[in-house]
Amino acid sequence: MNRDEVLTALRALQDAGVEYVLIGAMAMGVHGVVRATEDMDLLVRAERENIKRLRAALRTAYKDDPNIDDIRADDLLGEYPAVRYCPPNGELYFDLITRLGEMATFESVESEVIEVDGIRIWVATPAALHRLKKSTVRPIDWQDAATLRSTFGLEEED
Repeated sequence: MNRDEVLTALRALQDAGVEYVLIGAMAMGVHGVVRATEDMDLLVRAERENIKRLRAALRTAYKDDPNIDDIRADDLLGEYPAVRYCPPNGELYFDLITRLGEMATFESVESEVIEVDGIRIWVATPAALHRLKKSTVRPIDWQDAATLRSTFGLEEED
């Protein structure tokens, strides 16, 4: 994954005023727990104006990509609240999510701001990441939860 591309995307999100929380393996990396990943998981505030800002940010980061038009508020606010966006270069893709079932929304996931290279990133706290990962069906998430628990001294209920 290209670090410059990640930072360009995060700066575009910041500059456009997108309300999001970085979750998943990339969020773990921001906290210093590195695991290989190919995607950026963003839990975005489920509001039409915020999704409009998200599209504007992606247009800034990925100029002239017509696929950005496929990211629709009706989808993200509807029954299946996740869209995968694959930029033209194919090195990084985005999972854009407005809710994870009944478990998580932008408003319900505890987050903090961490600055990286002058970019303010809203990232899920280690405890929030642990809660998100421990109850999934994917073994990699169970491993991530165990790593977060041991690295940050979290209790099982965290």
